[in-house]
Amino acid sequence: MMNFAIQCIHTFTFPHQILSYCRPLTLNNRNYLKGLYVLLPKQLRHYCTSESVQTFTVSSWQKSTPCFVPSHRTVTDSDIKLLETFVARSERLFVLTGAGISTESGIPDYRSEGVGLYAKSKNRPVQYQDFLKSAALRQRYWARNSVGWPRFSSFEPNDTHKTFSRWEYFKKIHWLVTQNVDALHYKAGSQKVTELHGSAHRVVCLDCKFQMKRTELQEMIQEQNPNWQQRSEEIAPDGDVQLSEEQIQGFKVPCCPNCGGVLKPEIVFFGDNVARDVVDFVYSKLHECDAMLIAGSSLQVFSGYRIAHAAKEIKIPLAIVNIGPTRADKIVDFRIDTKCGDILPRIKLS
Repeated sequence: MMNFAIQCIHTFTFPHQILSYCRPLTLNNRNYLKGLYVLLPKQLRHYCTSESVQTFTVSSWQKSTPCFVPSHRTVTDSDIKLLETFVARSERLFVLTGAGISTESGIPDYRSEGVGLYAKSKNRPVQYQDFLKSAALRQRYWARNSVGWPRFSSFEPNDTHKTFSRWEYFKKIHWLVTQNVDALHYKAGSQKVTELHGSAHRVVCLDCKFQMKRTELQEMIQEQNPNWQQRSEEIAPDGDVQLSEEQIQGFKVPCCPNCGGVLKPEIVFFGDNVARDVVDFVYSKLHECDAMLIAGSSLQVFSGYRIAHAAKEIKIPLAIVNIGPTRADKIVDFRIDTKCGDILPRIKLS
């Protein structure tokens, strides 16, 4: 085990290789996990917990995932050549990713035709103002979220996430912005990342701004609800599941351990706005880049679309890889209508 740990010191020089070295881990490797926590870059350390370590186990790599990828056409040689030329001409690429890249990891999105949450269910994500005003809604949210968390936290990056991590390592990507809250880019080894809509892996107090890891909150939930156990096979893009009112009864919502205030996932809920400092930082990075690639997003959420519009205003090349139409189709140089995982890993860097 010690020799293996020493080998890992060298692997962390190459972020895109982290997962391949972690795959032999099992849930019994507690001591090794402690060492791995120390060795990993700061952004990745919170994934090395007794709960989320299943992300790195062999068994979880062998799990079958439900299909949330909509029907799509086959990639052609001309598609590959077109995108390869676009990437080759950029020295400082700006990448924006959306839910369409995480569907290949087994996480559903909201809007995909036939397979998205909106197409399969009448349930809708919680609204920010409703979360603030209603203690009953917060109870329902955290009860459902706590049931979905073990599964949501165990999702693994796919070939698209790993491709972007490799591009970053070879200095092709100057910055990556994701609209996803699943942290899969970090799990894949990417570090030059801004999570535009936050992360389900972090929790913040709305009163004193105290921050904690989502895994820590899960421990608090289990301590305060020792006899409350529910299950659900469904899961939403933010880790939510469906429970009946009867199932939710008796669930106790933990308060902030620092001030006793209201806890909320560090996610930009529907009806809320992305923080101004985050927006300013993203635009500063965009202005440092010479091309923009959008992967797996229809850009229906305005916070993502306006970044694409800003790229057009500063006159840098703009391309999209996405299944189905997007809000920015009229302003891009080209769009390739296909699955990201079918084309991006096939692009050769020059």
